[in-house]
Amino acid sequence: MIVLALDTSTDMLACAVARMEGASVEVLATRDHQCRRRANVELVSTCKEALADTGLSMGDLDAVLVGRGPGSFTGVRIGIATAKGLACGAGLPLFGTSALDAMAWSAHAAGVRGTLAVAGDAMRGEVYPGIYQLDDAGAHRTFVAETVVKADACVADWAARADAGELTLSGNGLIKYRARFEAAGFDPDRFAPEEAWWPTGEGLARAAAEARVLTEQPGDPALVLPIYTRLSDAEENERTRLGLKEPATVELTGCDDALADIHCQLRPMTVNDVHAVAALEAEVFAGANHEPWPENVFYDDVTAHNHVWWVAHDRGSIIGYAGGTVVADELQVANVAVAADRRREGIAARLLARVAYDAQMLNATWASLEVEVGNAPAEKLYGLLGFTEVGVRPNYYGSGHDARIMRADLPLADLGRAEDPDHDPAPRASIRPWPIVPAPRSEQTRAALAEAGPLVLSIESSCDETAMAVTDSHGVVCASVVATQIDFHARFGGVVPEIASRKHTEAIVGVLEETLAQAGAHFGTDTLSPADLAAVGVTAGPGLVGALVVGVAFAKGLCAAADLPLIAVHHLEGHLMANLFETPGLEPPFVASLVSGGNTMLVHVRAWGDYEVLGQTIDDAVGEAFDKVAKALGLGYPGGPVISKLAAKGNKKAIHFPRAMMHSGDYSFSLSGLKTAVITYIEGENRAGRPINLPDLAASFEAAVVDVQVAKARTAVEQTGVADICIGGGVAANPELRGAYQKAFGRMGVRVTVPPMRACGDNAAMIGIPALRSYLAGNFAPLTLDAQPNAPLGTWSTPDAPVPPTWDR
Repeated sequence: MIVLALDTSTDMLACAVARMEGASVEVLATRDHQCRRRANVELVSTCKEALADTGLSMGDLDAVLVGRGPGSFTGVRIGIATAKGLACGAGLPLFGTSALDAMAWSAHAAGVRGTLAVAGDAMRGEVYPGIYQLDDAGAHRTFVAETVVKADACVADWAARADAGELTLSGNGLIKYRARFEAAGFDPDRFAPEEAWWPTGEGLARAAAEARVLTEQPGDPALVLPIYTRLSDAEENERTRLGLKEPATVELTGCDDALADIHCQLRPMTVNDVHAVAALEAEVFAGANHEPWPENVFYDDVTAHNHVWWVAHDRGSIIGYAGGTVVADELQVANVAVAADRRREGIAARLLARVAYDAQMLNATWASLEVEVGNAPAEKLYGLLGFTEVGVRPNYYGSGHDARIMRADLPLADLGRAEDPDHDPAPRASIRPWPIVPAPRSEQTRAALAEAGPLVLSIESSCDETAMAVTDSHGVVCASVVATQIDFHARFGGVVPEIASRKHTEAIVGVLEETLAQAGAHFGTDTLSPADLAAVGVTAGPGLVGALVVGVAFAKGLCAAADLPLIAVHHLEGHLMANLFETPGLEPPFVASLVSGGNTMLVHVRAWGDYEVLGQTIDDAVGEAFDKVAKALGLGYPGGPVISKLAAKGNKKAIHFPRAMMHSGDYSFSLSGLKTAVITYIEGENRAGRPINLPDLAASFEAAVVDVQVAKARTAVEQTGVADICIGGGVAANPELRGAYQKAFGRMGVRVTVPPMRACGDNAAMIGIPALRSYLAGNFAPLTLDAQPNAPLGTWSTPDAPVPPTWDR
């Protein structure tokens, strides 16, 4: 097999082309070089250069191999997203291997033999430790799975080894911590050469050959994920933050009642849940052979490192729980229980899915558990989830009560995913065997494709939605898919950038497959392929940088492999042009009000591509203010829909909140003061012991936001003299805001355009409008494109008029 190997988990961009057969590796070309913080700029070009060095092309490759880390989270995701794009674009299998193993092979190539101790840099004062045995045959790991430890703990552990004096030290962690190892007595002469501290393309290939990944991994790009050694900071902090005593606001505002239609929510267990969980444990296992765990056992387990526990709760009561321990690459499921009156609702399966997902993020690849022989409901559930018997432990639950030992590979089977995919967090394999081969095309399909003209794939990943769409040359949206992450971010009351980036990396291949399948159905066939596309457009900014780089890296890999032109799209221009779905004849000049979770601005659209930003928020965006107020009230995330629902039942004049900067004489906005005013009001009512009318509060807050937006927009329309005003962004879905604009400007004889509801939130169909325009204009981006999280409106634009879009009916 001719394999392209790449890795960006460290400051070294590792890249090689190799011929691999069994344990044999012949390196054909290498392009390894240092590229600190420029991996997304240089990776695709480097891959093409390495292939050119061999006289080969993408079409000559048999597989792609990528370093999965551990390393820089952003760097690892850039490498994996690019590799996934390459694999999808060329229809190649994708395999993953450890960058730590590649570091060991670098030392091997430098002539090191004997016991090697590799310390990879994990930042935050930590390292990824790994002990290897190096002989003439190669580098052999002595551990099962990667871990992370404090650098000082690693120094102490290695110094205490009986063979400490015989260790050779290596790894890029030595750049920061070499002095600490020397202070602990390690001989500087026993450090590997510094140039061997990094992973290389050759090292990746040899590590993959050693681990037999080309024969033992499925090659499905959807299943290649980063090697994580810990959960995100937000998730770790959550385990000590959630479950605390409910604030007084919950009792006084009636937030529980406001959310009473949201049943059976799941979240990680904390020490504050231990009492209720132990009580449920005693109730569930009363009279059973399984001895219930007491509170102190639950407490010790929940607070232990690499122990994962989740609870299901409904209206403040714990109704189920599940948990286990991650040991090396194994999840050892310890306990699963659901209240007797809530069984047969799929709660246990959902809890286990959450525990298994967290275990995967901690590098587990399989799970084990024990269940009492004869517990038919539990045995049936575990069987459906993919567990199979591997043995029996006699008398495990007492004399005559045996335990069935069961094992399953991760992710668990997708039980119930079809009904509610958001309840199944695990990354999944492709929807059909990989690589996907489209079925033969009928004459009708070929004719429909010819009539459609060039097809543009658009990709959107600026925040917490992974979205793709296919648009034909006439502006028809042939497919549009949005994979939301709301279920993950809801736990935190807002979007967590680290989790958003992770979920994009997991979802992006599946979203592509679903989009191409949906487009195939549009043309009367099973699926399209990258060969059917004319170009790929991608949101390059603005947005969360970690989220943007995944979409950009994937798009560049896809373009490089399928030989397609790349188009960079500005996220806000997509929102602005989404108005063409509603008013196809819309033409400049007009004023646009862009309101979303990350942006609030007024724009004078003087011509297509000629945008004058009249003013924008100086602090919080409108959507952000809604989320923060909802979080303060305990209403959950996202806050906009919940507040809007409550506001519809309330009196908008009940409470006077400030209209910040409404008379400032400019077009700037400020929402933080309003948010503070709402929170101050809540605290004052709580101190006075007065219950809060939540609908009135929501309506009054919403009115304060809307009044300022409408007033400033009215002034902008009057001063620019335009006859059209448009709204764009996720907050454009707010009924009160839409109605207020239509009412205010209808009196002025100004036409108001608001996108259809499905085009308000982040989606790729709106990105397809400027992408198609740029394609027709020949406005392409280089494969060195990087994400620009603060890109000003107008970046990557052209003066050409967009093709009015239409949805596939």
